[in-house]
Amino acid sequence: MRPAHGGDHLGFYETYGQEPLDFSVNVNPMGMSQKAQKVLRKTADQWVYYPDTQYRRLRQAVGDFYRIPPEFILPGNGASDLIWRAGAMFRGGRVLLTAPTFSEYECALSAFGCGIRRHFLKPEDRFALTDRILEEITPDLDALFLCNPNNPTGRTADPALLGLVLERCRENQVILWVDECFNGFLEEPEAHSLTDKLFEYDDLVILQAATKLYALAGLRLGYAFCGGERLRESLAGYGQSWPVSIAAQEAGIASMEDKDYLSRSRALIAGERERMRKALESDGLEVLGGEANYLFFRTSVPSLGTKMGEQGILLRDCGSYPGLGDGYYRMALRMPRDNDRFCEALWRIMGKTAK
Repeated sequence: MRPAHGGDHLGFYETYGQEPLDFSVNVNPMGMSQKAQKVLRKTADQWVYYPDTQYRRLRQAVGDFYRIPPEFILPGNGASDLIWRAGAMFRGGRVLLTAPTFSEYECALSAFGCGIRRHFLKPEDRFALTDRILEEITPDLDALFLCNPNNPTGRTADPALLGLVLERCRENQVILWVDECFNGFLEEPEAHSLTDKLFEYDDLVILQAATKLYALAGLRLGYAFCGGERLRESLAGYGQSWPVSIAAQEAGIASMEDKDYLSRSRALIAGERERMRKALESDGLEVLGGEANYLFFRTSVPSLGTKMGEQGILLRDCGSYPGLGDGYYRMALRMPRDNDRFCEALWRIMGKTAK
């Protein structure tokens, strides 16, 4: 069974008889960059051709943006494509995952027979990564997967701790895979990224994507960064010949060049993140994390997801994540008017509960 993700509009319609206001998918609420849309219209006549198998222009653009050599970059059909390649690469191996975390890792790794060991993040630590993880990085492991900021908790790992994790992995010959797909929404993205370590550590892989930050979920564009040539070529060997379409490539390049779009997106998210945090807490919800473009919270209100659905709102119920349970939810940050509707629906539900 594939893991449940957000965005099930058809299922919502079948249940509630209407299209939802979707807070279950944490994609940039500004939508696709206008420059990207313009480029897509302009380059449509090129879609009859196969993409460049080397993705020279795309890798150069990504390299310029993240300040790493283009040869370190492996494009993919979204982040999930590269995660499933990792599953094939680690086939039959032993992998350490935190819990809770993005469910696609376990799905892909288990499909290729990997043995999964879980490191449970604790509620008393507000689901932050602590130095307890160091004890579990042992020589019998092939890889450690971390999501930073983590999904669904929205927590970043302390940069100093990440440095210790990296060293511990090197000592035990464990490949460290760090998913930074939500890094671009942080207030200080570079302070929480390991991209500068790619030049020193051959067994480090960083996952990035245009899916969330640039709202290209339907076009599918992701990339893995790896300074180690042998590891990078191994990962590349499990992919198809043309994983990224010309449309996704051109939209991705245009999006990264649109600096104004990026700055406005970050300002919007920062403002709404703080505003919505205060709103949720004022309604009695416990906000446990939220440094990116979503908030992770806990509530004692029974079946909040169902009650919000009755109000026309699709909310991500996190009860199915290992390490969580009933009462945990993740809400994406949307445009202010949509967030206001979320608050209004929540107020009605809390009012009914109070009675």
